[in-house]
Amino acid sequence: MQRPGYYAILIVGLTVVLAALGSMVLLLLNIPYEFTSWWLTVGVTMLLFFLIVVIARYIILLWLGYLHHLESRIEEDDPFDLFEPPVTIIVPAYNEGAVIEGALKSLLALDYPAYEVLVVDDGSSDDTYARASSLEGRYGDVVLRVVSKSNSGKAAALNTGISLARHPFVLCMDGDSRLSRDTLKAALRHFRDPHVGAVAGNVKVVNRRNLWTRLQALEYIEGLNMARRAQAFARTVNIIPGPIGIFRRDVLQELGGYEIDTYAEDADLTLKILTAGWQIKYEERAIAYTEAPEGLLDLLKQRYRWTRGILQALGKRTSYLLSPKLGAGVWISINTMMFEAVIWPFVNVVGNLAFAIGALSMGIPEYVLYWWMMLTILDVAAALYTVAMEEEDLMLVPYAVLYRLFFIVVVDVAKMFATIEELFKVRMTWGKLERAGRL
Repeated sequence: MQRPGYYAILIVGLTVVLAALGSMVLLLLNIPYEFTSWWLTVGVTMLLFFLIVVIARYIILLWLGYLHHLESRIEEDDPFDLFEPPVTIIVPAYNEGAVIEGALKSLLALDYPAYEVLVVDDGSSDDTYARASSLEGRYGDVVLRVVSKSNSGKAAALNTGISLARHPFVLCMDGDSRLSRDTLKAALRHFRDPHVGAVAGNVKVVNRRNLWTRLQALEYIEGLNMARRAQAFARTVNIIPGPIGIFRRDVLQELGGYEIDTYAEDADLTLKILTAGWQIKYEERAIAYTEAPEGLLDLLKQRYRWTRGILQALGKRTSYLLSPKLGAGVWISINTMMFEAVIWPFVNVVGNLAFAIGALSMGIPEYVLYWWMMLTILDVAAALYTVAMEEEDLMLVPYAVLYRLFFIVVVDVAKMFATIEELFKVRMTWGKLERAGRL
């Protein structure tokens, strides 16, 4: 159960968010300037639109996220909510020698009655297979198996695991991740509902060692999970994260599993499940700890790949973007994915830049400072709210000062380039992130 002190922080955080939003409205409505040129009129109109989008986005995500949080707490307290069918955990691994043993040892320590761990070595050129094989065997009611195949990518490795799995539910993860002990118990209970085809887990950054990784730790909590909670309230999560997704095996087999024609196979599979009419839920207690990129260049490469992969997945389903034929919830979720991946980065970067240029042109440079302060207050409040909701480390909250006007702008610029290059079909390669073995 959540500690009482965190509820007070949630209330304070939400109050500050609303106060910050109100202050931003007043800031723009009281600009002391008469618009004598058309471009200034257009610019301020665009800024007002930008502000409305910011306000609507925060209020909707925070409110729906809180409703999902309350719903999860009610389900958690249900004494009849026990559902513990056998599960196969599929671990695709390619050159994960630095981290594979730590990941597998964490899997053998999960709090769950019976399950199997299936490692699929994707033709590694290092000692991944040897390290994984050293742990192969039976551990009570838990079995660890290791198979090897020629290198053909993560999606193909996952499909191999799905075909070899012995149980009706599968958990797909990354070879560089580890799971919290109660992950399976928390996630599998959702499958008591026969309409639920998959459950998205909660990804957390384990290597919080420098500025970039701490900012990513905050981003996963405030940026990614805040949206995922809101979508989960409508059972329409649009991205099941690669480090932890739990599925009905027959659903994956029926839909053909993972495909290899995008750079975001997790997003592609999620959309495939959604558009097949299945519900997708989110479980905050099903946690995967993963290594985040520790350097700026690796971070930008990762976000560039994510964005192009999401665009590729959406490009395969343009008809669902244009028509709500599967219902309003799915239609909104898919269009939200497009908005967050493509439109919002342009709006965020151009909106902030336009305000700065406009304020300087109008001779009111202090308004740039006011604007920055309001956005910072908004992000600090949102960080406080979401960090408290997950009972996370409150020391992450001060990093919100740098979050939007530094970190998010840098990431959004990478997303903008990715969008442009995907539109022009610029060739790219997968590129593997080198792990430091922080697990």
